[in-house]
Amino acid sequence: MSLPLYEKYRPRSLAEVVGQPKAVRQIESVGDPGGKSYWISGASGTGKTTLAKIIAGLIADDWFVTELDATALTPAKLRDIEQSMAMFGGGKGGRAYLVNEAHGLRRDTIRQLLVLLERLHQHVCVVFTTTKDGQDSLFEDEADAHPLLSRCVVLTLTNQGLAKPFAKRVLAIALAEGLDGQPEAAYIKLAQKHKNNMRSMLQAVQAGAMKE
Repeated sequence: MSLPLYEKYRPRSLAEVVGQPKAVRQIESVGDPGGKSYWISGASGTGKTTLAKIIAGLIADDWFVTELDATALTPAKLRDIEQSMAMFGGGKGGRAYLVNEAHGLRRDTIRQLLVLLERLHQHVCVVFTTTKDGQDSLFEDEADAHPLLSRCVVLTLTNQGLAKPFAKRVLAIALAEGLDGQPEAAYIKLAQKHKNNMRSMLQAVQAGAMKE
């Protein structure tokens, strides 16, 4: 089975990221992610996972990047994770933990996270990702969630002004894959149709939507 285009062409460095210059500048200004936590929110397909993986890659090799589902995190699971954080990773030496769907965090888990994030080792970073709607819901329902942001570098991804840069990027990928047959203007319409969701745009291209 061929690799999905959104994975095959996922940016591997900040220089390759399109449409999120403010977030890229924030990450660059922070520098070494060691001992830090990040909170990334934004609409689907705007780059949350991509930026999370890039941040993780600054400190840890792939084998030492752990992806976690927030809904499955419990205080007991966090205690196990904190024990693993004490150990250095191979290669770059660091360890990174990506917490997806962070709006699904439980109240007791959040309370324990508040303590854990205050004592992160310098070879560890934690990155939370969530949608804007999910974040709003979490903060409305869980009073304990607000202090979580104060312990994180907060990156809010934009969904505005993405049609042109996303169209240009998707067109280049379609050309590379032999899946193009439309003018650039058609890719801008594709971006608008898919509400500036890069993943959704590439899925459409892979399905042949832009071939003549």
